[in-house]
Amino acid sequence: MALAEMMKKTMELASAERSDGERSEPSRSGVDANSTTPMKSVDPEVESKAGRRQFPAKYKRRILEEADKGGEGAIASLLRREGLYSSHLTTWRRQREKGEIAGLEPKKRGKKPAPKNPLAGDMHRLTRENKRLKEQLRKAEIIIDVQKKLCDVLGLTVPPIEMNEDDE
Repeated sequence: MALAEMMKKTMELASAERSDGERSEPSRSGVDANSTTPMKSVDPEVESKAGRRQFPAKYKRRILEEADKGGEGAIASLLRREGLYSSHLTTWRRQREKGEIAGLEPKKRGKKPAPKNPLAGDMHRLTRENKRLKEQLRKAEIIIDVQKKLCDVLGLTVPPIEMNEDDE
């Protein structure tokens, strides 16, 4: 009989402990029913701005290959495991079908850089050459002026320069 009484008391104690809620449910006082230490409080503050997820092309291709190999249940488990949405697969498949390899890379946001002019290199080269030739012409004109003044001082005559029809 002593064993039966002990079991009865044990059942009464267990039912008294469970009267507040289920065993797996924490008590509302912030103290675990089976422990005397207070439970960790959850920080209620939310991040100010969530970050935008970007997926590299290699990752997208790998996920698409896995999705193509598996059936309905495999796709669902793949999406759950990777934390993706079915719309991701739809978008990535559409990009793959269009042949947009660059579309699989995350696009940079913001203002796009101006396209480079293919003639810009030639223009830069010709501008430098023009500047160099103008400097040579300036030096040649100075030398010619000095020669004219020298001829005037020495009393020499300078033969006239004949102009061709092409030089005009």
